[in-house]
Amino acid sequence: MISQLRRYPAYRDSGLTWLGSVPAHWALRRAKYVYREVDERSTTGDEELLSVSHLTGVTPRREKNVTMFLAESNVGHKRCQPHDLVINTMWAWMAALGVSRLTGLVSPSYGVYRPLQSSPVLPAYANRLLRTTAYAAEFTCRSTGVNSSRLRLYPEEFLRIPILCPPPTEQTAIVRFLDHVDQKVRRHVRAKRRLLSLLTEQRQAIIHGLVTGGLDDAGLREPTGDPWFPVLPLRWQVLPLRRVIRSAIDGPHFSPAYVDDGVPFLSARNVKADRWSLADMKYISRDDCDEFCRRVRPERGDVLYTKGGTTGIARAVDLDFPFQVWVHIAVLKPEGSRVVPEYLAAALNTPRCYEQSQLLTRGATNQDLGLGRMKAIVLPVPPLREQDAIARRAQDVSDYSCRAMVSVRRDIDLVHELHTRLVADVVTGKLDVRDAAAQLPNEIDEELALDDLESLVEDEESGEGPSETPLEEVGDEP
Repeated sequence: MISQLRRYPAYRDSGLTWLGSVPAHWALRRAKYVYREVDERSTTGDEELLSVSHLTGVTPRREKNVTMFLAESNVGHKRCQPHDLVINTMWAWMAALGVSRLTGLVSPSYGVYRPLQSSPVLPAYANRLLRTTAYAAEFTCRSTGVNSSRLRLYPEEFLRIPILCPPPTEQTAIVRFLDHVDQKVRRHVRAKRRLLSLLTEQRQAIIHGLVTGGLDDAGLREPTGDPWFPVLPLRWQVLPLRRVIRSAIDGPHFSPAYVDDGVPFLSARNVKADRWSLADMKYISRDDCDEFCRRVRPERGDVLYTKGGTTGIARAVDLDFPFQVWVHIAVLKPEGSRVVPEYLAAALNTPRCYEQSQLLTRGATNQDLGLGRMKAIVLPVPPLREQDAIARRAQDVSDYSCRAMVSVRRDIDLVHELHTRLVADVVTGKLDVRDAAAQLPNEIDEELALDDLESLVEDEESGEGPSETPLEEVGDEP
């Protein structure tokens, strides 16, 4: 269906370098002829609190996983109603805006714009158009501030922006076509995410079998008397973590000053059971690193174990560059005569050890797996030669799983990129969807239609960083 789309028969120059050519019969109207600013304030604060982000537009705050604190009272917040356009003034350059489907409250610093009775733009079409990269770039140009974190899009500038206005029937066709595409994308991404879950479960099951049963499935077993690992191969022991390590020390208990180029500073979000996730790692100065090394010096052969934010994730250090860790990571120094580092990490990541870590984690919002408590976690301990063989087999399994998961994630990313490009091309008239929309079935996939647009967003990363706000939601403010 998408491959059959064609361009419109005739185009004209829009006169705007950021918009280019548009269908000859489409109009352009400044926003002041489409919207008017409204500033209605809540006197009770009892209305639904809404969230505004660049990913999902305007949605109920209660449905979002936002860690930023809420105001003590919502009295004085701005009211919006269905079809109102809400713009986060500070994040307009990231297209943190959307058309509301609900009556509710938004931050007093946001801009709320209500369609004029004579508005030539349908709300559902505006919600698509104004969140494209082309409009985000124009919002950036019209915002005022010394840098991106200080930019503000004020009402007088927004209301000067030209808005594309196709005929209403074409706007309806565009929205209908893109809603259908959204359903297809959701279905595809959902299937790929199920595959990721299955690959993760498969890897965990295989490694758990290795750590609790060894390489010989037919080998003799004996009872251990331990509730976590009641049966193990002969000559294996169940030992607490404190018996197989020389020390467990965490990083500094404060956020240091970050620099653009320095020593890598890892937090819990950078440590995954099957890989390092270093794309967003922070950096500290050499002087701070030297100071922190007086407390603990991470090095190859250690095991990093997350103890804050996301707890109970272990990874043996195989990095070839110096680095330091934050308080949310414990650096485990294995006792070489009792445990192989790679085996220790694999054992700690098995479901039984992970479950222990969660039972020992304290705190509702600021979760912490204390150093003393973590040392009570028990794990199977085979002879060293078996540990080494198990660790190598576990690494082979993990490598295979990682390659497969990278391929799946790449596919998901590509689908998102193509979806974003398609939406932009359709709402700006680069592609004509009138015939395609007319051929679509009338029935709607109820299950997918109920999904929030957020299901289109890959959200695999988890964990807390040093004094950071969620990277996946740019838009809301305290």
